[in-house]
Amino acid sequence: MRPRRRQRVVLVGLLLAGVILAATLALLALRENINLFFSPTQVATGEAPQNTPFRLGGMVVAGSVQRAAEDLSIRFDLTDTAHTVTVAYTGILPDLFSEGQGIVAQGSLGEDGTFVASQVLAKHDENYMPPEVDEALQKAQAMGLQ
Repeated sequence: MRPRRRQRVVLVGLLLAGVILAATLALLALRENINLFFSPTQVATGEAPQNTPFRLGGMVVAGSVQRAAEDLSIRFDLTDTAHTVTVAYTGILPDLFSEGQGIVAQGSLGEDGTFVASQVLAKHDENYMPPEVDEALQKAQAMGLQ
C-alpha cells in the first residue's frame, strides 16, 4: 500500500472505532436510565427485579392507608384486583392521591417484599388512568375470569 492510502485506511478505522464506542456508551447510559413498569401480579409472581428501580402501578386499596404520626411516612396497599403489594413511602403525597384511585409509584422492592417508593404519581383528573395501570388491571381481571 502507498502511504496516502494507508493513512486513509487508518483514518476510516479510527472513525469506525469512535462511532462504535459512542454507540456503546449511549446504549449503556440508556439501559441504566430505563424504568420498567410492573403490576402487583408481576411483583407477586417474582417477575420484578429485587435491587433495581422500577415503576409499580395499580389502585390504592380502600382502608389500607396508614400514616405515621411522627413523620411523613405512609404505608398503603396497591392492587391490580388479582394481587396486592404493600408500598412504603416517606414524603409529601400528591394532592390527588386517595384510596380507590390509580397511582404509579417509582422505587424498588425491599427484602421483605414491600415496595419502597421514592416517588408517588397520582392521576391528574377523575377520568384519567395511567395506560400501564389500566392495562395491568385489564390483564388481572382477564386472569381472574379464566
